[in-house]
Amino acid sequence: MYYRDPIFALIKSQVCQRMECLKTLCRCMQAVSPSNGLTGPPLLRALNTMHKTTLGFTVAMISTHLYAGGFALNEQGISGMGTAFAGRASAAEDAGTVYGNPAGMARLAGQQVTGGATFIDASTDISQASGRSSGSNDGDMVPFKAIPFGFYTRRLNEHWAIGLGAYVPFGLATDYERGFQGRAFASKSDAKVLTLQPTLSYAFNDRVSVGFGPTINQFAGSLESDLTLNPAIADSNVKVKGKDVALGFNIGVLASLTDTTQAGLTYHSKVRYDLDCHTEVATGAGTPAQLLSSNRYDCSLQVDTPESYELSVTQKLTDAWTLYAGTTWTRWSRMKDLSFSTENIRPARGGILAASLSGAIAGGLDWHDTWAYALGTSYRLDSHWSLRTGIRLDQSPTSNTNRSPRTPTGDRTIFSVGAGYDVSKELTLDVAYAYLKEESVDVSRANALASYSARYQNRASFLGVGATYRF
Repeated sequence: MYYRDPIFALIKSQVCQRMECLKTLCRCMQAVSPSNGLTGPPLLRALNTMHKTTLGFTVAMISTHLYAGGFALNEQGISGMGTAFAGRASAAEDAGTVYGNPAGMARLAGQQVTGGATFIDASTDISQASGRSSGSNDGDMVPFKAIPFGFYTRRLNEHWAIGLGAYVPFGLATDYERGFQGRAFASKSDAKVLTLQPTLSYAFNDRVSVGFGPTINQFAGSLESDLTLNPAIADSNVKVKGKDVALGFNIGVLASLTDTTQAGLTYHSKVRYDLDCHTEVATGAGTPAQLLSSNRYDCSLQVDTPESYELSVTQKLTDAWTLYAGTTWTRWSRMKDLSFSTENIRPARGGILAASLSGAIAGGLDWHDTWAYALGTSYRLDSHWSLRTGIRLDQSPTSNTNRSPRTPTGDRTIFSVGAGYDVSKELTLDVAYAYLKEESVDVSRANALASYSARYQNRASFLGVGATYRF
């Protein structure tokens, strides 16, 4: 859904160089069983080679998908959700402008508090599945999720305003059924960024204002895959967990071009996380201890969330009708390198395969910059009700060559409707619904021990509820 990772694309050159070693490895692994010994130079050499092509890069693969466009979330407001966030950088309708465009805070009167949550229900159809391992393809891999947010603004005088925001700009969750056929490439993912943003806004006059807010961001993730070392041995689980706190910033400008036209531009900075993480290995029943044993190892991982520019225009057509249009550019092409490092592991501690995890791993990604386009409108029905609708087109930064079962997403189209009800001058209630449908995409992954290919069709429903109180 809002969620993507490569493996062969990442290590293609290294795999080609070691293909003969991989063939030897596969023949040797077929002979491994609890009753077979693990002695002999050929097997030891093959297992050592495995580091760069299977288990080691499985861990790297687990990390890589975080760069995906689907990792970014739009759920930071309900009034904007009703118009598919078409006027997010230019509307400044409530305290959610702390995120949408901090310059808009200087346009809000008094003090305002905006809060709410978006509930996500996603489904996936998997067809034409095949792979080296047997298993199911239910497609029920995205758990029901709620994404909360909260914002506060206060206008100090005719020029200055302050604000505070708490929201989730990035996140993903996938949890395949036990026995999923592509489990070697994805079994479970749970990662999110929590952001706190104190913000300052200044209005030069009644036409132009600017805003700036540093962001304090906490990244936390837990990502898993299940490995079949041999059909006669139960799967082994590899999990990477880590977290870090890093700083970024948001900056924006808002201008009233005419009495009925507003334009806004917002920049969300790149944030780099240097995660102190650990790799947990849980071996399946029957796995020889000399090959791999359950243990926990320290590691480090570098993850970047990319910068983006958002430009939008709000045009008041009549006293009742308002039109919104917007576009967002995200610099996914910056994500060219992956840096992952594991502590030095002795074979006596975790087995031959665990020892081969030691050291640094680096690789390249083949992603491109993306554009999103949105168009929306609102209609003021009477003194209490406002009705909204919109459509959004969102490109994917990946292609069939670097898409995986962990985030099997493509270009998406989002349709939305919403309504606002003014209970009083102080209180407004908002509700919105959005339907997301993605193009059908093909997934094809392979490594020394597993392969998986399938066609995915994703869809999701979003229900948002929120409120704004003015005082």
